[in-house]
Amino acid sequence: MIELIVVLSVGAVLFGIGIYGALSQTNLVMIMMGIELMLGAAMLNLVAFWRYLHPEEYSIQMFVLVGMTVMALEAAVGFAIATQRFRTKGSVEMEEASDLKE
Repeated sequence: MIELIVVLSVGAVLFGIGIYGALSQTNLVMIMMGIELMLGAAMLNLVAFWRYLHPEEYSIQMFVLVGMTVMALEAAVGFAIATQRFRTKGSVEMEEASDLKE
């Protein structure tokens, strides 16, 4: 079995890459990819802690599946907004998206 510190380190690295991607990019698709990476890292850490604390129980798997479903729905809605924005305005850059505030 992999040690807890290794899994948490991988999760921390993934979360850091996701934060960098979400904060440094101006493209809506790249920001969404960073957010997805952060959510995936958080779920990885959740599963690692649960496996470390309660190795005989598998109830957290259902929670992670619900979380992955929410991630997929968030991505689908975000990509739909990005596609519609590209069709109407020709760009998905966030600096030009001040009309989304209304």
